[in-house]
Amino acid sequence: MKLSFEPALVASGEDGEGRLVYRGDYLVAVLVRLSAAHEAEAGGWFLEKGFGPLDGPNPPTFAGLDEARAWIAAQLAHHFDGKYWP
Repeated sequence: MKLSFEPALVASGEDGEGRLVYRGDYLVAVLVRLSAAHEAEAGGWFLEKGFGPLDGPNPPTFAGLDEARAWIAAQLAHHFDGKYWP
């Protein structure tokens, strides 16, 4: 599954560094880099907004973008499993 991560500034109350995550032409998630206010998790990434199967009540945090990519790919593969997905 090919995912692309495009840099973006996000008005989230954090430092603003973010990534728009696309699966093909579809926006599937918005990630935001965690600031120093998050102490041990600072520099990690937070799922600010997920769409479709990534939209849930307990958004995860990730140590890095590789971890985020793996989680997003697994969630999408689990929910779509080749069905109704371009």
